[in-house]
Amino acid sequence: MRQLSATQLKDWLADANRARPLLLDVREPWEFETCRIADSISMPMRGIPARHSELDRDQDIVMICHHGARSFQAGMFLEQMGFASITNLQGGVAAWARDVDPAMPTY
Repeated sequence: MRQLSATQLKDWLADANRARPLLLDVREPWEFETCRIADSISMPMRGIPARHSELDRDQDIVMICHHGARSFQAGMFLEQMGFASITNLQGGVAAWARDVDPAMPTY
């Protein structure tokens, strides 16, 4: 699984010549409500085994959580299920708030 920093994700999202990835946030609903990266979708980690068929196996997917550990585990599961392009956001939304969007609420 590829890893990328918050600033690398910011650059990817700003690149009009590059296909936009699905931003898959695996945190709990209360965490997602507290703070999130714009246009990310919520699919709590516990629900991924039952809901992974809703996702496009060939789309670039960036996994997101609070610090990067849960998203890494969920990304490994998706890779085992045959997903072709999984990337983990190193440091999660905490890194995004620190390095990209200091106005983002943190917890």
